[in-house]
Amino acid sequence: MEQVKRSLWRKFITIAQPYFFPDIRGGSWATLLLLFMLLVFLFGILFIFVSAMTWAGNIFAPDLTAKIASGLISTITDIFNSKGWMILAGFLIVPIGTFLLFGRYVRSRRQAWTLLATVLILSLSVTGINVAFSFIANYFTNALVQKNQDMAYLFVVVYFCGFMIGIPIVAFYGYVQSYLGMRWREWLTREFLSQYFDNRSYYEIETQAIIDNPDQRIMEDIRSFTRTSLGFLLILLGSVMDLISFTGILWSKSVLLVCVVLGYSLVGTLLTVLIGRRLVGLNFNQLRFEADFRYSLVHVRDNAESIAFYQGEKPEIAQIGDRFRKVLGNFSLLIGWQRNLSLFTTAYSYLPVVLPFLVLFPQYFSGQIEYGDMVQANFAFSQIYAALSLIVSQMDQITGFAAGVERLSTFADAVTPSQRPITGITTDKADRFALTDVTLLTPTRSRTLLQGLTVDLINRNNLLVVGQSGVGKSSLLRAIAGLWTQGSGQILRPDLKDIYFLPQRPYMLLGSLRDQLLYPRTLQQTPDNELRRVLQIVNLADLPERSGGFGAELAWADVLSLGEQQRLAFARLFINRPGFAVLDEATSALDRENEAKLYRKLQELNIHYISVGHRSSILDYHNYVLELLGRADWRLLTTQDYRAQMDISS
Repeated sequence: MEQVKRSLWRKFITIAQPYFFPDIRGGSWATLLLLFMLLVFLFGILFIFVSAMTWAGNIFAPDLTAKIASGLISTITDIFNSKGWMILAGFLIVPIGTFLLFGRYVRSRRQAWTLLATVLILSLSVTGINVAFSFIANYFTNALVQKNQDMAYLFVVVYFCGFMIGIPIVAFYGYVQSYLGMRWREWLTREFLSQYFDNRSYYEIETQAIIDNPDQRIMEDIRSFTRTSLGFLLILLGSVMDLISFTGILWSKSVLLVCVVLGYSLVGTLLTVLIGRRLVGLNFNQLRFEADFRYSLVHVRDNAESIAFYQGEKPEIAQIGDRFRKVLGNFSLLIGWQRNLSLFTTAYSYLPVVLPFLVLFPQYFSGQIEYGDMVQANFAFSQIYAALSLIVSQMDQITGFAAGVERLSTFADAVTPSQRPITGITTDKADRFALTDVTLLTPTRSRTLLQGLTVDLINRNNLLVVGQSGVGKSSLLRAIAGLWTQGSGQILRPDLKDIYFLPQRPYMLLGSLRDQLLYPRTLQQTPDNELRRVLQIVNLADLPERSGGFGAELAWADVLSLGEQQRLAFARLFINRPGFAVLDEATSALDRENEAKLYRKLQELNIHYISVGHRSSILDYHNYVLELLGRADWRLLTTQDYRAQMDISS
């Protein structure tokens, strides 16, 4: 159990620290030191502010100040008349020096530390207000018991003054906390997205099923992580400050009551941890099962037409139902353990309502303390009890948060470059396509697709790849693109930015018609007349008018037929004008007239290409044919020789 806690803490630090401090050796300890120094500094600033306000009140309204804060005046005076001011000076100087020492690391994170400082000082202010209200309640209650009308009304006014001061502090406290959480989420999301798309990590995660539901981890888990982390930090800080502030008050009333609250909270926390540790795994599974269930519904929406054609409603319902049963099954276990925890925590929370009164009754009835002292002691007891019962009160949230940290940590591991397998097939840049002794395996290395393939397209010749379904034609294109690297050998190819890949079913992004045509360089400036000219070439001249113009945003995968999508993909190719293209049955849904027109346009633009196809009609536009024979065998022929072989076979 202790090892699990340390592992979870390391994972939390790995995710949370970089926003505040670089991820360097000893960075976590430096971050904790800076956080502690910041708290010390803010405490010193707040003490100076309270002292200044108290002295100002003593100067301009000495009688009123003496009535409501006589003890505070004497305490502050004693501190500054003794060597206590040196400690206070240290509270300011040492933190400043520490931050200057680490200045080069935190300079770029000024916004994060400024927002954190604002949140923390507001949190300290809220604790100070609670302490002040405890004394106001004490004096007000004693005034009522003594039937001192003037003092009672005076402390009603003081209460309302404190109330008016506290309202903006509490409101702004919540706002700044949410704002810091938003900025933290923005930074963390940007970092994860950068790693997700770097070196095509998103492709490896999807094809190798490294983790489930990366979309949920980026969207929901990061949002929950930042919001909950800040919430726990502030709850923990508030608990520590309440513990420090109210223990002194409670100690002055009853030492026995301090011992009672400490023992009661310790026993309750230990029992809660024992009952609640099962919830961590259940919460983790619940997040996963909910995401799987949601994805199955999204999958139906994305493939509605195909399901309708196949009349596949029953198997879809069965699969969705199976995933939903997993959701309900795990949730049943989850709420069962939550019930067990609730039985204990409910009983645990009721006894402290009367416990401090029971302990203080002997002192009160013997006249050692007044009723107001007992009220204040009860308030202090409740604050200390809440501070020490943090794990008890937050156990359900803690277990859910731990599950979220675990999911984010596994996602971070999946997109970290050092976690990826070592490349087998090497890829180098050249002015042509060439493969030397390439052996290609499936990503899981369970099957050999090609053995010892050697092809060199000198003089920038064009290659057609043919073969039966499943022999590895598309897999070869994936290897050329650098997506599949398991195997051995060397691939020479132009830089990826100079190669355009056209799959059989083109990718239709979420965006306007202009975005579809310019993808992936959607920010380039291309006049409408140029876009219309290219659409004319691919026989889609009427597309802007019937779709609502170049700015129209439609569900293009549903609006356009597969043939129209393939022609639109060629329009992209002609607009971007790369030097090379890789076509994976990119004209399979086109008639021969359109197909011929597009290939002739490729040759006219001097775009060299590798094609995968089945139609003999496209042989005229290629110099060589690579036939994949299955069982890792292959043969390379000129187009003329391949035609001759076809004639013999027929």
